[in-house]
Amino acid sequence: MKALDRAFFAKVVPISAARVTNNKNISRFRTELERSRDVLRLERLQNVRPDPELADEGKKCLLLQPEIKHNDSSTWSDRLRELASAAEVRVIPYVLKLDYEYWTYHDIMTSILPEEDQDELPTGFSIVGHIAHLNLRDQYLPYKGLIARVLLDKNPSVTTVINKTDDVGTNSAYRTFGYEVLAGEANMNVQVKELGCTFRFDYSKVYWNSRLDTEHRRLVDKFQPGEAVCDAMAGVGPFAVPAGKKGVFVWANDLNPASHESLVDAIARNHVSTFVKPHNLDAKAFIPHAIADLLATHADSPSITLPRKRSHPSQHLLTVPLPATFSHFIMNLPASATSFLPSFIGAYSSHRHLYPESILPLIHVYTFSTKTDDNALAHSLILAELNAQLGANLKEGEVEIWDVRDVAPLKRMFCATFRLPADVAFLE
Repeated sequence: MKALDRAFFAKVVPISAARVTNNKNISRFRTELERSRDVLRLERLQNVRPDPELADEGKKCLLLQPEIKHNDSSTWSDRLRELASAAEVRVIPYVLKLDYEYWTYHDIMTSILPEEDQDELPTGFSIVGHIAHLNLRDQYLPYKGLIARVLLDKNPSVTTVINKTDDVGTNSAYRTFGYEVLAGEANMNVQVKELGCTFRFDYSKVYWNSRLDTEHRRLVDKFQPGEAVCDAMAGVGPFAVPAGKKGVFVWANDLNPASHESLVDAIARNHVSTFVKPHNLDAKAFIPHAIADLLATHADSPSITLPRKRSHPSQHLLTVPLPATFSHFIMNLPASATSFLPSFIGAYSSHRHLYPESILPLIHVYTFSTKTDDNALAHSLILAELNAQLGANLKEGEVEIWDVRDVAPLKRMFCATFRLPADVAFLE
């Protein structure tokens, strides 16, 4: 089947049912007959149904297990026989009709795809707003329209199904990807919620991955209210905006004009403009710019007055100190973020007095590496790359390498966190 035929999934199953004489007893009898294992129990299937012959009188019946025969009392439980003898119920034939609406996506795929293609059914997909984002393997491409149509039917919140046609960043420096619309409307403008924040963006023009919400939370949880964070590759703000919500000052930047536009919108939409400052620069230029800009802003206004909340217009105005230095840098561009690390070489050579070694900023840099069972090879390769880019001599115990997620059978995404070495930061 290459085109969806919903009628194909209509099934008629002859079973039996217990006609309940008095509807007031339905709940009690269902409990008793469930306990005696007479009642049919299937997911997504109501086992209390209108009586096939007496529905006009409001009568109900209980669907029974397939092995229970209406004309063979030896297949009944003792309790069912007792109720039938007392004329509380009557066991009758029942025709159970199951149609396309009953079956799950998995049921339908296993019934129509060739058996040799069922080892890894295309069940994994991302939901971004109203869009279901597939990444179909080659063997499923002949069925892509069918798969998309079923996904659309079985997920009420989805109105668009797309399939990725090339890898992220293949034809764009902005981490976007080629795609085709397989089903539904060609509307790529989405709204998503994450960590209590709302984001709106054109999914075809910016990078967003709903599977990273746990990682966003993990890192944001490390930031303390009143700290300053520099997010050099901020995208639409999945780190920056939630951090701003908890009172963290964030200098957020992205090179992609569409991402910057959506970041500006998210800052306004989530009321964090006091804390989050958007920029649209190349990260290599942004890192030294942000360091200097935060210091200049602090010199001009060492404290920030928070606006009154609309719900408490008479409350006292609160002021919070603005740090002169960043406590954290986020570099979330896994394919190339480590290549931006040389921007930190000598970055604080003229600000040595502001940074005792113990409080130099933490760098959180994302990268891809080889997937192995114990990640030992990846850790070694990442540490070597950090040292090569920084001209440093970081030791294994000085770098935390966090396993974020698998992105391919032999490829993982990691986050390496380390404190900027003093000999790198203050290099003249």
